[in-house]
Amino acid sequence: MRHKTHSSYNPYFIIPFILWIIAGGLLLFFFSRQVLFAVINTHHSPFTDVLFFYTSQLGEAHTIVPCLLVLLGIPSLRNWWYFTAALVCNIIPTVIEQWLKHFFDAPRPLNYFNHATWIHVADGWPQLMSNSFPSGHSTGSFAFFCFLSLLLKERYSKFGLLFFALALAVCYARIYLAAHFFADVYTGSIIGGTTCLALFSIMRKYQYVFLKKDALI
Repeated sequence: MRHKTHSSYNPYFIIPFILWIIAGGLLLFFFSRQVLFAVINTHHSPFTDVLFFYTSQLGEAHTIVPCLLVLLGIPSLRNWWYFTAALVCNIIPTVIEQWLKHFFDAPRPLNYFNHATWIHVADGWPQLMSNSFPSGHSTGSFAFFCFLSLLLKERYSKFGLLFFALALAVCYARIYLAAHFFADVYTGSIIGGTTCLALFSIMRKYQYVFLKKDALI
């Protein structure tokens, strides 16, 4: 049986990702961390408080892992290649992010600004103080949604743009929730996206090793 390999390139995710890297770098160059944080965190409403609280959870393991397991129900993904690719493309970026997070041990916005009264923090939001850089949620969401975009068949590749928007929404949500600075989510997104792209490309190159015997899980 001949298996159709997945592409390691989806322009509807990768091109916006490249533009985001450029635009984000320019924002960091021209604006201070307080300005980039405040312009998002201080513009709020009861509706967006709820919206971004739940949007943030798209970058958490309890959302990502069940979604990856559900995809095992798709016949073309019920194999050891998908299972292994899902593991390495989503776990390794997190390992890198966690090492950096504990290496830098940077203060979170609430700690950095010493609980300034102008910071918007709603009831029920976690008030985090340390290990701000880089953002784990941003790393996780970009790795996850990049991985999903690369699994898409060509006729569905335009959904890559939606996946990019969802990953970026998680970044926005982490700043909105006063959990991170812009540099935290920007760096996390680059770690998640680029690491996933590199690992997926390697997995695609050696896909035949996993599929040559039509081994199913």
